[in-house]
Amino acid sequence: MEHITLLIGIVIVTALVFDFTNGFHDTANAMATTISTGALRPKTAVAMSAGLNLVGAFLSVEVAKTISGGIIDESSGIRPEVIFAGLVGAIIWNLLTWLAGLPSSSSHALFGGLIGATLVSVGTHGVHGQAVVMKVLIPAVAAPFVAGLASMAATRLTYRLARNRAEADTAKGYRAGQIASAALVSLAHGTNDAQKTMGVITLALITGGVVAPHSDPPMWVIASAGLAIALGTYLGGWRIIRTMGKGITDIQPPQGFAAQTGAAATILASSHLGFALSTTQVCSGAVMGSGLGRKGGVVRWSTAGRMVVAWGLTLPAAGLVSAGAAFLADQGTWGVTTVAVLALAIGGGIWAASRRKPVDHTNVNEGPAAEPAGVVTTALQTVAPPPAGPVVAAATAPAAAEAGVAPTHPDPAQSPARPAAATS
Repeated sequence: MEHITLLIGIVIVTALVFDFTNGFHDTANAMATTISTGALRPKTAVAMSAGLNLVGAFLSVEVAKTISGGIIDESSGIRPEVIFAGLVGAIIWNLLTWLAGLPSSSSHALFGGLIGATLVSVGTHGVHGQAVVMKVLIPAVAAPFVAGLASMAATRLTYRLARNRAEADTAKGYRAGQIASAALVSLAHGTNDAQKTMGVITLALITGGVVAPHSDPPMWVIASAGLAIALGTYLGGWRIIRTMGKGITDIQPPQGFAAQTGAAATILASSHLGFALSTTQVCSGAVMGSGLGRKGGVVRWSTAGRMVVAWGLTLPAAGLVSAGAAFLADQGTWGVTTVAVLALAIGGGIWAASRRKPVDHTNVNEGPAAEPAGVVTTALQTVAPPPAGPVVAAATAPAAAEAGVAPTHPDPAQSPARPAAATS
């Protein structure tokens, strides 16, 4: 019993470490567009997101129950070692994709880890295949498209409503709208992602006989999961924030507002239904939709393609790592110790690699190099060309000024007035 109690404690700590990585991995979901458009300073943005993630963790337990008793059969002989192995696979995948700056799904890393470890230790009867399809795979495919379409429609509507207003007149309103919508995404993220860790800890407590099957997460579990994800969010996953805010498309305030509003609505609806949705996929789809919704907007499809590949690899990759970890953990105490040592060594190596080219709040808005226009981008610009005339001139003026070249003014009425000649 002492061994089981110690092992459950290790599982709880590991689950909270995963929750921490989930926080800094997914900070970009709520705050990337707000930071990239300058609506909030980077440190202010992540502090606000952290607080609202903590609040959101207390609002619902539906997703937690999906994790603890929906995907994995808690009565199939699942032991704490299996959960530990699943968490290790999820943490390693989170760290690898963070190092690459790819906004992959922490949720799917967790699902893949738990499924892979369960298949090795228990067998196929330990996984509820129908629940995996209905509550994980189908939402994973549908959510980015739903959020993207909603964001694209909202972006077009936003620009249409403000087409006769000067940018200076709408800037303050869009800034307030972005802050409000980012707050809503952060709250939604807490209601969805923090619950996944609650579900894992509750599953560990059930397998150890600490709580009864089908129980709701205890209050201390809810509070600790909320605090862990909030702390991770506050530290900020700056690499992924840069990719989401600058790497997918060049976001303007109206697009940021539309993307965050569409994403928040999708995430809150899924939390209410108990779908363990990937907030990363929802928010990434919303950002791409906002890029398509702006006339002349460009989506960097090479970056989007790498993200989609990472999404497809997340479940099987985390599952394979966790399967190997579960095989070792099943060998006894020495196996569990080996898994823990290997996980610490891999995590330390990834952190050391990240220090070679650090990304933090001081350089997070340094965008990537310009990407050559591909076939998709060229076709979209043919249908919806970028605005011409004074707007283009205004957009190019800062770059010209930085290069020391006077901007051109195709319309004489737009030319600056020359100073009157001095008289003696």
